[in-house]
Amino acid sequence: MAELTNIKEELQLDRRGFIKKVLGGAIGGSLLLVMPATAVEVAEQLSGMRDQNDLFIKDKKFTFVVDITGCIGCGSCCVADKNEYQVPDGHYRTWVERYIIDDEDKVYVDSPDGGLGGYTEPRMDIEHPIRDTFFAPKLCNMCKSPSCVKVCPVGATFKSEDGFVLIDEQRCVGCSYCVQACPYSVRFISPVKHTAEKCTWCYHRVRKGLLPACVNVCPVGARKFGDLNDKESEVYKLLHEPHVISVLKPDMGNKPSLHYLGLRREVI
Repeated sequence: MAELTNIKEELQLDRRGFIKKVLGGAIGGSLLLVMPATAVEVAEQLSGMRDQNDLFIKDKKFTFVVDITGCIGCGSCCVADKNEYQVPDGHYRTWVERYIIDDEDKVYVDSPDGGLGGYTEPRMDIEHPIRDTFFAPKLCNMCKSPSCVKVCPVGATFKSEDGFVLIDEQRCVGCSYCVQACPYSVRFISPVKHTAEKCTWCYHRVRKGLLPACVNVCPVGARKFGDLNDKESEVYKLLHEPHVISVLKPDMGNKPSLHYLGLRREVI
């Protein structure tokens, strides 16, 4: 028990120094004694996550649907997200990619400033006539089998009791294992907090019955969010009616809860 107490104290005082010792083998198997808190315990501890006015959403099954056929690349979603979370410049919790296909079937993909300013300027480096252009918003896929949770050595990345993949900043040591494990490249290490950061589908808003900020501001309704257990919800109808609905990288086995309407083969 003395060894366990010492490890916990060291983790509290110098979390980054602790993980360096673990990775270097100085502590080794003792890491197994530092049992991460359960999802319920951690969710309760996260500042601002829950209060007496929060809704109980454990019995709901939330899903996100992005309509690629409707997205106009205006960047409103990115601006709303940046304002909601004060996302550091050069980093994005959500972003919009532009796909351009010329008449030779060559695909060009760009996302200047994450799409924050929209796409008002045409690309001047494309020699052949443009055959097609479309936009693909990207954000956390909120996987049912998240690889980021599996690789976190201190339990900072976890899945809450209501199915959201979240990060406890108080436990995160900034090792970036989760960043490398995410097949969708939606995580980054904050240059301000020095901890992992990503889209949370606005968990703090959802718990109060509100829509995610990006969904709330989309002028064309290209971002849709709702409860799959509610047969009257728009997301339920979209996923149970004859539409072309797909997920990104299904072969990875992460089982994303983010679905795309009209997903194109060019999207990476």
